[in-house]
Amino acid sequence: MRPTISDVAKQSGVSTATVSRIINGQSGYTEETRQKVLNIIQEIGYKPNAIARGLVNKHTNTIGVLLPSISSRLASVLLEGIENTAHHLDYSTIICNTERDGNRTIEYLNVLSEKQVDGIIITSEWLKDVYEEALVAMKIPVVLVLTVSSHSQIPYIKLDDKQAAYQATKYLIEKGHKEIGMISGSEDDKIAGLPRIEGYKQALADNGLTISEDRIVYGDFAYKSGIMCMEELYRKLPDLSAVFVASDEMAVGALTYAYKKGIKVPDTLSVIGYDDTQDAEMAIPPLTTVHQPVYEMGQRSVEMLFSGKETTESVIMPHHIVERDSVRRIE
Repeated sequence: MRPTISDVAKQSGVSTATVSRIINGQSGYTEETRQKVLNIIQEIGYKPNAIARGLVNKHTNTIGVLLPSISSRLASVLLEGIENTAHHLDYSTIICNTERDGNRTIEYLNVLSEKQVDGIIITSEWLKDVYEEALVAMKIPVVLVLTVSSHSQIPYIKLDDKQAAYQATKYLIEKGHKEIGMISGSEDDKIAGLPRIEGYKQALADNGLTISEDRIVYGDFAYKSGIMCMEELYRKLPDLSAVFVASDEMAVGALTYAYKKGIKVPDTLSVIGYDDTQDAEMAIPPLTTVHQPVYEMGQRSVEMLFSGKETTESVIMPHHIVERDSVRRIE
């Protein structure tokens, strides 16, 4: 049977109230008593209930993490950065999969409020007014990762998606490509959809190349949609020499379609992705892509939660192009 606070009190020869005060760092006992109780706790392996302690000291040493997909490579790297940093700071994490449409978000926010978490990290989801109202009411630190909010008091960590997409498209142009398509996320997505489309279009415009809606197809950032989008794009524009894809997962889907149709990459078609996940390294051929420091974003988000500052400034992380074997130069 798991040891209880009563077991600690009995073996220490003190009351359960004294044990509770010692566990929660309150006063009302001698140093000798404190050491005796702590020794008994270690000896019998008693572990105080985190929620019960939270009722006393207002801290549960837990943080909630909300994200729309826990199965993607991007999410796994981000979570690794969050959990490793949280563990180092003696915090546990509660992972909440809100799904891509965010249907579960308000339900999870209510659960996290009941659990009395000490902070919340929200990733890759546009915050609706009802979410922001719930977060403000909780009166705990909140940090956004890979997204932004219209609420100026909520800090965020992300890339400049428009500039990163601009540089990816410009990279293809500098390699001699003029017939460049794009596989995008949803055009209604204000986080990673629209900004990356704008960056792609701006790079074409600045270099005197044609901007056409026919050259853009829309997916959902996942592998299967990359296959379908590449099929649609190639059917409409078989003379494309290059494509900018707004996620590595979709880019791998595009490579899969090309392989099945005998389209050689990069000899016939060049492909550049976005994220620089392990998918990009494992792809055949290895994928040239925009690097997002996703693990570091996870680390920074936890550090920002518990910075102790009343107001925390948002952070735009650096990005760069990682060159591999999926883009060729046209002479």
